[in-house]
Amino acid sequence: MSGHLFAGMSFRTTMQVKSRHHLRTDEIDTLTAEIEHTTGVALDADAYELVELDGVSYNVVLADDNLDIVRFDDEPFLTVQGANRYNPTRSVVTVDAGAISFVSNGADVMRPGIVDAETAIDAGDFVLIVEETHNKVLAIGRALVDGDELIGDSGKVVESIHHVGDDLYSFSV
Repeated sequence: MSGHLFAGMSFRTTMQVKSRHHLRTDEIDTLTAEIEHTTGVALDADAYELVELDGVSYNVVLADDNLDIVRFDDEPFLTVQGANRYNPTRSVVTVDAGAISFVSNGADVMRPGIVDAETAIDAGDFVLIVEETHNKVLAIGRALVDGDELIGDSGKVVESIHHVGDDLYSFSV
């Protein structure tokens, strides 16, 4: 099955909507502030709707009906689609052309494939995995080491948790 969500967890093939409701103004303010702080993206939508899903450990937030935000353990972050809709400036890890097919298929990121990474990233942070040629986001991952340790010769340094083509990417409400 495609997709990873933390160690040993994966997306279900058919995700079912458990509930949907619009977020309150204070919830929207908190959500958008967190997204801007972690990614540098200032979301600008008229409506935000929380969609709770059955059988998975995350929820999604639709921004003007776009699947732009995912909440892992109540921590909001951009989806691959959301990141590609905006221009994230923080939490970015850039990979070379040789890593594209692997990362796009859900592989974890290895040090030799990384050409640039923010030193402000801390181990445990969500990161946007971007390809170097067109700056397209291929995946969302969780850093396993601090940003200044991401570039090097060997070792897995980012765990992939959401990528192009996985069930979350393909999900529609």
